[in-house]
Amino acid sequence: MKSSEVATHGRRAVIELREKIINGELPGGMRLFEVSLAEALQISRTPVREALSRLAEEGLLDRLPNGGFVVRRFGFADVVDAIELRGVMEGTAARLAAERGVAPEALARIEAVVTQLDGCFGPHEDDVDFDAYADLNATFHFELAGLSGSEIVRREVERATALPFASPSAFLPNKMDIAAFRRSLRTAQEQHHAMLNAIAAREGTRAEFIAREHARTARGNLEYIFSQDPELLRKIPGLALIRH
Repeated sequence: MKSSEVATHGRRAVIELREKIINGELPGGMRLFEVSLAEALQISRTPVREALSRLAEEGLLDRLPNGGFVVRRFGFADVVDAIELRGVMEGTAARLAAERGVAPEALARIEAVVTQLDGCFGPHEDDVDFDAYADLNATFHFELAGLSGSEIVRREVERATALPFASPSAFLPNKMDIAAFRRSLRTAQEQHHAMLNAIAAREGTRAEFIAREHARTARGNLEYIFSQDPELLRKIPGLALIRH
């Protein structure tokens, strides 16, 4: 098989296996075998092996001492720590952006994203265009990481965001219409505005604090699921991997 074909099959294997893990089809604690996965995906073992290594790097799989991989189970504290780490890194990016200053065009670009996010909210408290919000929210956090002016910080924000359940969209309300989550988006949007105001005003400490509090919105949604509505554990993809 050509190297280009291996790479293509490897990318497809990563996507398909990641989806199977998140939706619970490959449950936590399950050992994965290259041969059976290759047969199921109808590809050779080489791209499967590469996909498993990639998913281990992402934290979705654990390597076994004697070889092979097992789907990882996540403790509640693990997820909280991942969210906190993203907050620390995004807070650092926001502080550096404020202290070092941001090019007008870069600030205008992220401000335009926030303006578009404003348009996702309707007149009623629970009236939110989730699909548009989720896409624009991802763009906001991508742009925020770049405002620091540091490629190292940008990469570390990206690395923290890639941790399981640490993404800014990990516990957004989706189409299940969880009212409590949708209301939290309004607070998150106020924080988007406050963060940019602090950066523009060169208030580094304030910008860092807001960014870290902003990340904790995801933690609040997670705590709501486990303490107020545990039925959601069976309905929201991926949550079955988390042990409380």
